[in-house]
Amino acid sequence: MSEAPNGDDALAALRQRIDAIDQQLLELLSARARAAQEVAAVKIARGDIHFYRPEREAQVLRAVKERNPGPLAGEEVARLFREIMSACLALEQPIKVAFLGPEGTFTQAAAVKHFGHSAVAVPLPAIDEVFREVAAAAADYGVVPVENSTEGVVNHTLDSFFDSSLQICGEVELRIHHHLLIGPNTRADAISRVYSHPQSLAQCRKWLDAHLPRVERLTLNSNAEAARRVAGEWNSAAIAGAMAETLYGLTRLHSNIEDEPDNTTRFLIIGREAVAPSGDDKTSIMVSVKNEPGALYRLLEPFQRQGIDLTRIETRPSRARKWSYVFFIDFSGHSTDEIVRRTLDAIAPTVVELRVLGSYPRAVL
Repeated sequence: MSEAPNGDDALAALRQRIDAIDQQLLELLSARARAAQEVAAVKIARGDIHFYRPEREAQVLRAVKERNPGPLAGEEVARLFREIMSACLALEQPIKVAFLGPEGTFTQAAAVKHFGHSAVAVPLPAIDEVFREVAAAAADYGVVPVENSTEGVVNHTLDSFFDSSLQICGEVELRIHHHLLIGPNTRADAISRVYSHPQSLAQCRKWLDAHLPRVERLTLNSNAEAARRVAGEWNSAAIAGAMAETLYGLTRLHSNIEDEPDNTTRFLIIGREAVAPSGDDKTSIMVSVKNEPGALYRLLEPFQRQGIDLTRIETRPSRARKWSYVFFIDFSGHSTDEIVRRTLDAIAPTVVELRVLGSYPRAVL
C-alpha cells in the first residue's frame, strides 16, 4: 500500500504544474502577438491606418467577462486581457494618448485603465490643450474628465466641444479613492495645511471637518501637483490617489477619506474618427433649442416615444445668443441604429442646431 504524499511533495507537484501552465500561457501569448503583427500587415497592405478599434476591444472584453469560468473575477480577467491587447497593439503601432496632467492624476489612471500600460501617455496642463493636441493629430486620442458622481459635471470639458469637431470614442468610469498623504519631512501631528484639487477637497469635506477642522485647505490645479508639493514640505499634507502616492514617494496616513463610498468619475475618450457599433453603445449629442415655450418638451418627447433611455442631460449657456442654452444629452444606442436615426430626424426640424458628438461603446471596465 503506497503512502500518501507529504506536504512538501504535494507542494512540489503543484509548483511543477504551475510551471507547465505558465509555459503554455507564454506560448499562447506569443502566438497572439504574432497574430496581431499579421493583422497589422494586412491592414497596411490595404491602406488601413487605423490599428486601434474601440468597438472591437469592447467586444473582446465583454466576451472575456461573459465566458470567464472563475475563480478569478470577471473584472480582473478583463484587466489582464486589456494589458495583453495593449501590448499586442503596441507591436502594430503604439498609441499616443494625451491626458489632463500632470503625471499622477486620476485622469492618467483612467487613461491607463482604458488603453493599458503600453500606450504612450502624454500629460497636458489643461483640458482645452488635450482637445487641441488630438485635433492637430499630435496625439491619437485624449482623455478628459466629464462628470463626478458627487460634484457633478466638468463644465470645461463640455464647453470645449463648442469649438471642436472631435468625436467621443469611448468612456471610462473610475472609482475615486482619496488618501491623505505626507512627505518624508512631515510629522503626522504637525500638519497645518492640506493641498488638493477643489473637487477633491469638496469630496472629502466631511472627513476634513471631523478629523482636521483647524487645518488650512488650499486648492491647486490637480491632486498630482498637491502630491508633488508636499513631497518637499515639512508641515503639509495632500489629498490624492495611489498613483500620485507612488510617483512622489509619499506616506499614506489615512485611506479612502472620500465622503461618498461610491464616489466615481466618468472620463471621455476623444478622437478624430467615428466608432462603429459594438453591440452595447451610447451616443452623445449637443443640441441648441429655440428660446420659446415647449422647446424642451419637443426635444425630449421623441426619445420617450421611441423608448430610448436618456442617461444624462446637462445644460450650458449658449455662446451665440444671450439667455439661450445648449443641452448635452447622452442616451443608449448607436447613431446608426434605425430607432436612433428616426429620433434624431424627428428632433432636427424643431431645434436650432443638432450635432452628434459621438457614438461609442459603453464602459466595460
